[in-house]
Amino acid sequence: MMARKVMLLGEIGVGKSSLAQRLVFDKFEFDYKPTIGVDVYRYDVPDSPTRPRMSLIVWDTDGNFGDAIFKHIYMKEAAAALIIGDMARAPTLESMVKLGAGFSDAFPGRHIGFIVNKTDLVTDPDAVPLPAGLTRPGTSLIRTSARTGSHVSEAFIDAAECIARRGQ
Repeated sequence: MMARKVMLLGEIGVGKSSLAQRLVFDKFEFDYKPTIGVDVYRYDVPDSPTRPRMSLIVWDTDGNFGDAIFKHIYMKEAAAALIIGDMARAPTLESMVKLGAGFSDAFPGRHIGFIVNKTDLVTDPDAVPLPAGLTRPGTSLIRTSARTGSHVSEAFIDAAECIARRGQ
């Protein structure tokens, strides 16, 4: 089975750790514990008609890096980045665009997935305006809720499909 490294990027408090824990352990912690440095998780994506089974090595970063993350050793051999923002905090959505551009410049051709998290905190997630840079060609955009589990596994399965399509 192939294993591929996927980076979780985004500002502090957007739900990177909550998404990873919902994905891997199917649980949600209400007590906020910030990540210090990086936490690493493994998630096996079942095979599909278009891709063999794949193991994602998910690197949950602490969000303190900003653009400097792209020069950090953590990024070595990353096949993809999932960039997370908080639907209820508009500045984190703008930050997603910048992180996406930075990842694309540093690692051309690798998959970028945008995850707008915390859909459970707004009445109508589809009515929340998103920055134009989140819908650019070659990227995916998925709205999730780590608390409810809504669309969490789909975001990672989408990343696995894109990684396989690109032959990374």
